[in-house]
Amino acid sequence: MKRLSLRARLVLGVLVLGAAGLVAADASTYTSLRSFLLDRVDSTLQAEHQGAERAGRGGFGPGGTGSDFVQFRAANGTTVLQTFDVPHFPGTTAPPPPKLPTTITVPAETSGAEPDRVSYFTVPATSGGGRYRVRASVDPDSTDVLVIATSLAGVDGTLHRLFLIELFVSLAVLVGIVVLGLWIVRLGLRPLVAIEQTAEQIAGGDLSHRVERAEPDTEVGRLGLVLNSMLDRIEASDRRLRRFVADASHELRTPLAAVRAYAELFERGADRRPDDLARAMTGISRESERMSELVEDLLLLARLDEGQPLEREPVELSELAAEAVETARAVDPAHPIDLETQEARVLGDRARLRRVLDNLLGNVRSHTPEGTPAHVRVTAANGSAVIEVADEGPGLPDGEADNLFRRFYRADASRSRDSGGVGLGLSIVAAIAHAHQGTVSASDGPAGGAVFRITLPLLSKSS
Repeated sequence: MKRLSLRARLVLGVLVLGAAGLVAADASTYTSLRSFLLDRVDSTLQAEHQGAERAGRGGFGPGGTGSDFVQFRAANGTTVLQTFDVPHFPGTTAPPPPKLPTTITVPAETSGAEPDRVSYFTVPATSGGGRYRVRASVDPDSTDVLVIATSLAGVDGTLHRLFLIELFVSLAVLVGIVVLGLWIVRLGLRPLVAIEQTAEQIAGGDLSHRVERAEPDTEVGRLGLVLNSMLDRIEASDRRLRRFVADASHELRTPLAAVRAYAELFERGADRRPDDLARAMTGISRESERMSELVEDLLLLARLDEGQPLEREPVELSELAAEAVETARAVDPAHPIDLETQEARVLGDRARLRRVLDNLLGNVRSHTPEGTPAHVRVTAANGSAVIEVADEGPGLPDGEADNLFRRFYRADASRSRDSGGVGLGLSIVAAIAHAHQGTVSASDGPAGGAVFRITLPLLSKSS
């Protein structure tokens, strides 16, 4: 069964259900008709038994009983009188008589509809395949048993014809079910064939292909819509990955070219000129450090993308912000920074959360002129801790707030780095925030400048 195709299993299932229904209907029809015909024969025997009794008292004569077979038995089982006359065509052999049991038992109780004690049963013929319906009764005024029987050839013929009709009709219906079922299943599975073809093309590298005519009215159509949506996300992810690799390669190429240039300078005799040697070694050290920082940032983003577990411990954000602001003031005294905090404890990775604050403050230093004030606030409300870093610089480029957290993104010249950064700082901020089930946003400040906001879930006091 598992090796059958879905189409074959569906058709086979419908065929089995149809066959079961037809068998049940045929059996019910056959049983009902047989019961009806036997009841009618019993009614005929009931109507004929009085004539058989009168004929028995006066002696049997041709056609005097109205039944095919009449027999009178004494109480001890001895046959007193008997007649057998089944109509048949001239020149044909008369059918054999019924094969009656030696002892016929008639119920002692009498029926309200019949004063006699009566028993109805069916017996075979003495030879051949014929059958007889028998009525045995005992008159209350005597102990003799009156047995009358009639051939069931007509009943059996009718039932046989019904059986053949039911058989041929059922076979025709089953053939129709198979043909119609294959057609309907083929129509229903047509979207699956389209999905299969789409999957084959995608496996061949064509991510732009989509399932056509995927409609929400059917289950298969909805599957096609879901697949198209998934392919859109895969294609977008593939484009981002390609762009990410291209940008990373471009950013690494610059310091590598610089290191190669300094190495060539060394090979041209800088080792014999102290000033050139010092410049070459300083340049190599600076570019190597730049490459190391880029590689570390890329590795951090890769770990966060893979969902690698972070350290989980209670972290007081007000203390963390105070440490970050103190370090930023020491690194760049030209940017005044004020700090305003509330108690806000979260569950997270202390080093990674500190990286968030350092990157945001580094972003202020890189994208605002010297002397530009910055403001750091930590607040807690409604179950969330909020870290806010604002500056009074030139503000965000129009329509670029959502792109600032994209990897390798650089804003316009008003906020570009003189140092030639690679544009990973804010993307690392976003990745760390998301890893802590938080959110990030950027907006223009009410009085100008830019505001970066990180929202994290607060640690409950019971934890």
